[in-house]
Amino acid sequence: MSLFSMNHVKKSFGALEVLHDISINVDEGEVVSIIGSSGSGKSTLLRCATLLETMDNGELIYEGSYAAKNVNGKCSYASKAQLKKIMQYYSLVFQNFNLFPHYSVMKNITDAAITVNKESRDKACEHAKQLIEKMGLTGRENYYPCQLSGGQQQRVAIARALAMRPKILFFDEPTSALDPELTGEILKVIKQLAEEKMTMVIVTHEMAFARDVSDRVIFMDGGYIVEQGTAKDVIDNPKCERTKQFLARFSD
Repeated sequence: MSLFSMNHVKKSFGALEVLHDISINVDEGEVVSIIGSSGSGKSTLLRCATLLETMDNGELIYEGSYAAKNVNGKCSYASKAQLKKIMQYYSLVFQNFNLFPHYSVMKNITDAAITVNKESRDKACEHAKQLIEKMGLTGRENYYPCQLSGGQQQRVAIARALAMRPKILFFDEPTSALDPELTGEILKVIKQLAEEKMTMVIVTHEMAFARDVSDRVIFMDGGYIVEQGTAKDVIDNPKCERTKQFLARFSD
């Protein structure tokens, strides 16, 4: 059984169909990168997966629990109580960090664990200290986001996501708001998580990184999955002409 599945997902914004019959399965410990041009549907796919957007059609399943399924040709979502349980399976790291500017690093990391997961403050703080050390942020517990570099802010955002103890991490272009120098430090963190067998779905424009870290790469174009396979197959030896055209723009 897959840890996470989307089956025959469709999504439109008005007359614009953004996702066309998308199906994706992710197994525990697997790292899946989603690549493609801007406007190909990658971020919308992630937003549907994390319940930030509602699907028009299709199924959304976490470890056998249905968040959404088709009923009479329409997408029917589970109850609020069931969705609340399902939301504990995953965390999402945004491209623009989305930290609370008036919260310290420690409070940004612990707040949801305490208020949503109902962890004791002591337990949440102890876990946060471990994550702060892991992210190379020791000594900055009481800093505010405005006192941190972009790379440090994104590392706080990753620590905050991990503080929820998710089974799967979603990343929406985690380096797109960073300059090249800071990009490397975030990719290093994600690579470490991959080595620890954290299940991840990563929307990224970093092709070399996707090749190095991914068990599987999915290429999307125009709301369709055009090609998927191992990183070596899709990035080094693409079969579809559209994939070849896209990858031709990137050179290592």
